[in-house]
Amino acid sequence: MTIRTRFAPSPTGYLHVGGVRTALFSWLLARRHGGLFVLRIEDTDLERSTAESVNAILEGMTWLGLEYDEGPFYQTKRFERYNEVIDQLLESGHAYRCECSKERLDKLREAAMSRKEKPRYDGCCRDRQVDPGQPHVVRFRNPQEGEVLFEDMVKGEIRVSNEELDDLIIRRSDGSPTYNLSVVVDDMDMAITHVIRGDDHVNNTPRQINILRALGKEPPRYGHVPMILGSDGARLSKRHGAVGVMQYRDEGFLPEALLNYLVRLGWSHGDQEIFALEEMIQLFDIGDVNRAASSFNNEKLLWLNQHYIKESDPLHIAHLLSPHFAKLDIDPSRGAPLVEVVRAQQERAKTLVEMAEISAFVYRDFESFDESAAKKHLRPVARQPLEAMKAALAQQEQWTVEALHRTVERVSAELELNMGKVAQPLRVAIVGRAASPGIDQTLYLVGKAAALRRIDKALAFIAVREATA
Repeated sequence: MTIRTRFAPSPTGYLHVGGVRTALFSWLLARRHGGLFVLRIEDTDLERSTAESVNAILEGMTWLGLEYDEGPFYQTKRFERYNEVIDQLLESGHAYRCECSKERLDKLREAAMSRKEKPRYDGCCRDRQVDPGQPHVVRFRNPQEGEVLFEDMVKGEIRVSNEELDDLIIRRSDGSPTYNLSVVVDDMDMAITHVIRGDDHVNNTPRQINILRALGKEPPRYGHVPMILGSDGARLSKRHGAVGVMQYRDEGFLPEALLNYLVRLGWSHGDQEIFALEEMIQLFDIGDVNRAASSFNNEKLLWLNQHYIKESDPLHIAHLLSPHFAKLDIDPSRGAPLVEVVRAQQERAKTLVEMAEISAFVYRDFESFDESAAKKHLRPVARQPLEAMKAALAQQEQWTVEALHRTVERVSAELELNMGKVAQPLRVAIVGRAASPGIDQTLYLVGKAAALRRIDKALAFIAVREATA
């Protein structure tokens, strides 16, 4: 049997990290067993579904590298098929028409709630003949005896008495199919063998199993993963920070870092924390997913992101970094090669946004000096070493890291100064602040013309301080 899994998001907003984790688990299950991964867009909520949300889902899957083998399939293009199955259920007696008014159903609900019972339909139209020409809905005729028993891949054995399940609506009065019917038909037609989804769907599963059996089909295996909580124990939401996957991209996280973090939310392999994608495929087992909810920890994600920035191929980081320079209105083609900037900054940044910000000095002059850095390092005593460095750099023919290092050493020796007494004022002059890569790398990345221009700016700053002292 070929394993077939699916990810079936509703395009009613951003692609949530909880949905991404579900997609990742489904993708890993298929990849580990040589199966197929299907993407399905459940867009039957016509009022809330948007093209922008569909694009966000597709963009998010592409950014994460979770390639799908089939799809995307859209439920709105399958209404004819859903109605065909509903008519089949009506014909076989597994469904019936119901003309109960909203007012009657509201009274039923209110009465049940006043008795502190779960609201449910009372089967009023179950054995009545309702005129198809009159306004009505179609309900599934749920078995009234026995139970639904299934072995959940995460939660273990689940039993639900059919007495607890009422006759759910499978076609609305406007002719549109409902979620539980559409999902069943899709999983059946797409030959889905394993369904991994959030545990908020546990209550839907017995109903869907009964519909599948009424259609003469064996249900797939189900695995319901627990929700993701915020650090305060509440369900993860916008108030906890970024929850849409593309927001993480915009905040400078690497896709591999986010995937590594999400796979560890509820699943583990010993004490291992870092997993390459191939390792995830080899080791992931849905049966090892915890039954308890997991808490999202932004600090842990940041730590993982910093690890991946440090350890990844600089060319890969450069490719992902480029758009973050664009947001700063910087064209990185006009200056040092981006890959060399990455090599210089890989140890210094936790996110790509931070890397772009601390590297902006490579491509454009800064507006003003950092106040504390200038106060400490651009004092009158720094004028002589800066003038000496300006003269030496103006004569510098070989603009390489090694040659520039030798020049700073030589000027320091000639002035009989500790190298830091020369390098720190020079760093503040070139970068505008007291932190940067090594002074030789910094000079190399900035280039000769910009270096001389910025030293002049620092000397002018010192002259003003001397004049006002």
